[in-house]
Amino acid sequence: MTEMKYDVVVVGAGIAGPIVARNVAKAGFSVLLIDKKSAIGTPKQCAEGISKTVFEKYDIPYDRRFINREIYGAKLYSPSGYELELRYKEVSGVILERKVFDKMLAYYAAKAGADVLARTEAMDVIRKDGKIAGIKAKHEDEPIEIYADIIVAADGVESTIARKAGINTYAPPHEFDSSYEYEMLIEGFDPDLIHLWFGNEIAPRGYVWVFPKDEDRANVGIGINSDNPRTAKYYLDKWLKENNIPVKKLLEINVGVVPVGGFVKELAKDNVIVVGDAARQVNPMHGGGMAEAMEAGTIASKWIVKALEEENPELLKNYTTEWWGTDGKRLEKVLRVRRVTEKLTDEDLDLFIQILSGADAEKIASGDYGEVVKALLKHPKVLMSKRRLSLLKELL
Repeated sequence: MTEMKYDVVVVGAGIAGPIVARNVAKAGFSVLLIDKKSAIGTPKQCAEGISKTVFEKYDIPYDRRFINREIYGAKLYSPSGYELELRYKEVSGVILERKVFDKMLAYYAAKAGADVLARTEAMDVIRKDGKIAGIKAKHEDEPIEIYADIIVAADGVESTIARKAGINTYAPPHEFDSSYEYEMLIEGFDPDLIHLWFGNEIAPRGYVWVFPKDEDRANVGIGINSDNPRTAKYYLDKWLKENNIPVKKLLEINVGVVPVGGFVKELAKDNVIVVGDAARQVNPMHGGGMAEAMEAGTIASKWIVKALEEENPELLKNYTTEWWGTDGKRLEKVLRVRRVTEKLTDEDLDLFIQILSGADAEKIASGDYGEVVKALLKHPKVLMSKRRLSLLKELL
């Protein structure tokens, strides 16, 4: 049995894990980052779109090796085909190549001093004298024991390590979305914008997306409530057929489950912390979790470094306090918005997209839903409907 010893072991090399590993290694502590996949970043489970602001904010190089395309805004489509366009003069976001991006994040962690092991699956925690002392894992099918002062569970939605450590990550099925995505050749959509379609018959609770990766290549996907009797694939194929989009040039198919609520309350327990999808740190409205994972990873790594410097794992609890006081508070508000939007009819969606302007779309993009609600509340068709008034006032 191979034994290893580190200050920190990070389980999972998605987005949050490598950010934590890099930051803690930069502070001079020994870190091991492990991932069960043979190739970090594969398969992708993501539409691959992200705001351009994250690169500077989280100290990530703006590297063309993992940037497929720069995006200048978004176009929203209502159930009956009304459109709301938001187009910037400057680049607002990018479509990544996640297979390269994730691997490069792990590379940055390695360059900062962390050890990285692919094809290494965490199986359980090691307990000694009633305390968690490390993890049991398999590296290329060989059992290993990794001892560490702090364990980071960044191992995705199902998070074996968080569960084994006794952290409650349960969320009901309704707090998850099912997603299905084709990377395919597709024409007829402005490749400088991301495109989003809404409607209860189109994508219950979610939306259909076209995220361009080239002039004629895009991620075309859908997210719907996971407790829907129909599958995400059923709704995506239906939408493609109704829009006469041929599905003959498929380059990749990706399937996933996305947490859109049920944020983990206790993010640190003893010497174990949970980050990213494992902690349900995902935007409940659009299901994106990369920026949220980067933010959580940044907060977590700050408190890991302080806990190691002061040899006091109790300090890890400050990660829970800080995250819930900042990003957690914001995401709770977004969750409230999502729960209201679930009650909207297609007629409501048509009306709202007709009423809203490009300036309102900008507020939607920034997450300033309060200002959008105020704009909607000025319209006579909203003011004359008790139901619409009641729904929108829930958000103020």
